[in-house]
Amino acid sequence: MLGTLFKKLGLKFSLNDPQWGRNSQNDNKQNNDGKKPNSGPPDLDKLWQDFNQRLTRLLGNKSGGGGDSNGGGFNPDMKGAGVGIGAIAAVVALLWLASGFFTVQEGQTGVVMTFGKYSHSTTPGFNWRWPYPIQGHEIVNVSQVRTVEVGYRANAKNKQPKEALMLTDDENIIDIQFAVQYTLKSASDWIFNVRDPEETVRQVAETSIREIVGKNKMDFVLYEGREKVALDTSQLMQQILDRYQAGVQITNVTMQGVQPPEQVQAAFDDAVKAGQDRERQKNEGQAYANDVIPKARGAASRLLQEAEAYSARVTANAEGDASRFKQVLTEYQKAPAVTRDRMYLDTMQQIFANTTKVMVDAKSGSNLLYLPLDKLIAQSAANAVPGAGSGGPASGAAPSMMKDGASTIESRQQPDDRSRDSRDSRDREGR
Repeated sequence: MLGTLFKKLGLKFSLNDPQWGRNSQNDNKQNNDGKKPNSGPPDLDKLWQDFNQRLTRLLGNKSGGGGDSNGGGFNPDMKGAGVGIGAIAAVVALLWLASGFFTVQEGQTGVVMTFGKYSHSTTPGFNWRWPYPIQGHEIVNVSQVRTVEVGYRANAKNKQPKEALMLTDDENIIDIQFAVQYTLKSASDWIFNVRDPEETVRQVAETSIREIVGKNKMDFVLYEGREKVALDTSQLMQQILDRYQAGVQITNVTMQGVQPPEQVQAAFDDAVKAGQDRERQKNEGQAYANDVIPKARGAASRLLQEAEAYSARVTANAEGDASRFKQVLTEYQKAPAVTRDRMYLDTMQQIFANTTKVMVDAKSGSNLLYLPLDKLIAQSAANAVPGAGSGGPASGAAPSMMKDGASTIESRQQPDDRSRDSRDSRDREGR
């Protein structure tokens, strides 16, 4: 529109135009001295007069010339002037209104403010608001995963000791570096409720992990409790940021490094090795105890069972002997002589069955006083085994003779023994 207006005025504002600033009506005329105008700088007065004349014709000046003979006056028609000013105002208004259009990309949210105060949020697409200075807008990326680092910057080696050093519940200092990832769940809260949102998130993260670490032991934080510390820190951060209404959603807390301070790293390693040695020795002692104690318990149980078995056997034998004695007593009361003889014979049979027999021929006066029959029988049996196949009579002669002699002695002594037993029994009955 402005270009069309300048074209109607016939003005050329171009430094590349060789005729810039010259009066088109006097280009081919000479001055009063008969000389052509020089090609120096343009005459500003002539430019202004030319502009006034053209503007007067555009705005509908009835005189068609100018206010004076030199064309320096400006006397426009009021009706034409109103139309021209209205057209210019309309063009300016359209340009002003067109400046209120803006585009919001997918994953972003437009926040519209009226005189600096929150008005509403827009969806992705082509949107319009009242132009400046009535309304303004700010586009916030709500789908972007933002990251804040605590204890380091950009690299784990670039540590921040003021943020990383923390005190545990058992009064030990540890060095922690971790990163917090978060997204935005409310663009308006992110812009208006906190002054410096990213710094706020960093301070909340540092405060939360200091509280969690301060409630746990050093060994728990260093080893088995890393995941739990990260989870508890994420939950506590979310609670604090919701209380601040910061419009932040915590997505993940990642531990980059958890270790003792570098100044005591060597001593800490020695302490860890000593602890490992202690645990190893405890495990070895426990394994030895697990091996010895069951064996000792088994031996004790075996001894107890043997003792119980011995007690049961002795008790049973005693009860059996007592029962047998009672039965013998009953039979003795019925027939004392027979019972005594029977008891005597049984006793002698038991005695001779378990002892070595020695035969002495005292009546014949022989010089043979000791005859170890058991050894002679064993020797004859040993001699009889090699010569069993020859069938010779000499091998079995000695045993047969001994057997015959023993039978003779036994037959000769048997009446005497029986007569003595009968005599003793009669004496006992008489008494």
